[in-house]
Amino acid sequence: MKKWLVLFRTEAVLYCRDVFSAFFTFAFPVLMLVLFGSIYGNAPTAYFDGLGSIDVSVPAYCAMILAVVGIMAFPLTLAQYKERKIYKRFDATPLGKGAVIAVQGAVSFSMAVLGFLLLFAVGFLAYGLRVAGNWALIAALLLLCMASIFALGFFFTAIAPTERICQLLCYIAYFLMLFLSGASFPQEMLPEAVRKISAFLPLTHAVNVLRGAFRGAPWEEYQASVFVLCGVGLACALAGALLYRKKSWA
Repeated sequence: MKKWLVLFRTEAVLYCRDVFSAFFTFAFPVLMLVLFGSIYGNAPTAYFDGLGSIDVSVPAYCAMILAVVGIMAFPLTLAQYKERKIYKRFDATPLGKGAVIAVQGAVSFSMAVLGFLLLFAVGFLAYGLRVAGNWALIAALLLLCMASIFALGFFFTAIAPTERICQLLCYIAYFLMLFLSGASFPQEMLPEAVRKISAFLPLTHAVNVLRGAFRGAPWEEYQASVFVLCGVGLACALAGALLYRKKSWA
């Protein structure tokens, strides 16, 4: 257990030293929240069906954090370690590469949760965030969204033959989903044509699920997005695992 904890601490420190990952996981969502909160406040408005700007933004920014961690940090770390033969070196230790991959997943999960908590703290304390949904359901759906997005990132790592190609795939997917899914700007602000395109993006469904759960919407309103996320997560996890087994670790 001590070896696992040491490895976990090391990977967590490396994550926080990565300026891109740390900034966009912890600082950027909060800065966006403060920016829009200072402009629009959080007064209920008919534009958001009786919700405030912050009430709508917090669940969307949770999806933004998932995109940073699950589509950028996690898969790019896997690809980097493999290309630099770090996993091969760990195979010569009692831990093995499987333990390292598991710890990296645990670190990514922990960083996402810390990002959520920081976002919630600012939302509640500074802007009076209103959450009408059940917190147990919200937590469960956050885990579902996390599993689905992480599986997508894992799939990118599995199909990419090199670290550079993995970077290309992850960057394209990240920026497309960041700006078209409603994670950066409320979906109500997007043109109808963009919304139709965004329906094919997994992060759009994560935003739909989280917004529905936070405001306590009926299950029927976002169940289709839940099923999409389940399908994406299972398909990417299974395909990624099969492809990863065929990769050369030498």
